[in-house]
Amino acid sequence: MTTVLVVDDSPLDRKIAGDILEAEGMTVTYAADGQEALDQMAKEKPDLVLTDLQMPVMPVMDGLELVRQIKKRYPATPVILVTRAGSEEIAAEALHIGASSYVPKRNMKRDLGRVLEMVLTALETLHEREQIRNLLQQSESYYVLGYGRGAPKALINHLQDSLVHASVGDEMDRLRIGTALAEALANAIDHGNLELDSKLREEDMMTYRAQGIERVNQEPYRHRKVHVTARLKPGEATFIVRDEGPGFNPGQLPDPTDPENLLKPSGRGVMLIRTFMDHVSFNETGNEITMVKRSGS
Repeated sequence: MTTVLVVDDSPLDRKIAGDILEAEGMTVTYAADGQEALDQMAKEKPDLVLTDLQMPVMPVMDGLELVRQIKKRYPATPVILVTRAGSEEIAAEALHIGASSYVPKRNMKRDLGRVLEMVLTALETLHEREQIRNLLQQSESYYVLGYGRGAPKALINHLQDSLVHASVGDEMDRLRIGTALAEALANAIDHGNLELDSKLREEDMMTYRAQGIERVNQEPYRHRKVHVTARLKPGEATFIVRDEGPGFNPGQLPDPTDPENLLKPSGRGVMLIRTFMDHVSFNETGNEITMVKRSGS
């Protein structure tokens, strides 16, 4: 059964909130101010906190400071604010620093049940993700892309989400992995399957793009696919991107760190991939790239 800690300096308002919560099937505990709430949470942590914002600051802790302390000490515990007219700015600040939702006090009987349902649904999703993260030992998935315009972006977003389950990197790491995947997919489609020349891109981007559009419907290019394998295990992600083109000699890639080549489009993608990933290798024919990223590196 879900336990809710109700924090309000008014005994009447505490009872009103408690009655609503008990009618929703919740177990309710009470605190008259922020400090009492934290003392109770140190002994037994509730599933959720419902707190009034406008409690006296002295000599006890107000609602805003309570939100700040819960975020610091118990970041996984949701806080729902009870707001009154005139507290809009304080409520906005509380939501910014970590509160999960709010309900106007004048509409509490009408809205509290709905707000609770939404917050608890989100909380259940987070718990399920954490459970999957703890269960995951290894996973492998395989994807095949044609020339659909939205397919690379959709796949990258999906793979970035999957990194959370495998505990691979933080938000910035996942952004950099997404960039590496985008570059690898673009290389596989443009230079691999469509056999577009990087030199043409440097000289005339309009012609480069027009040629790509034409080749999508021409033989031998139009039926070629890009194959992506993603292998995940705790703390490590491996991505293999293979095209169906003739390949190339990776040893002939220009050195993108050379000042003369740094601003040229050719080789830029591989430079970013090598910068953002921990291990990068090509197969002998050059139509397959393997990229590995490990947490903490």
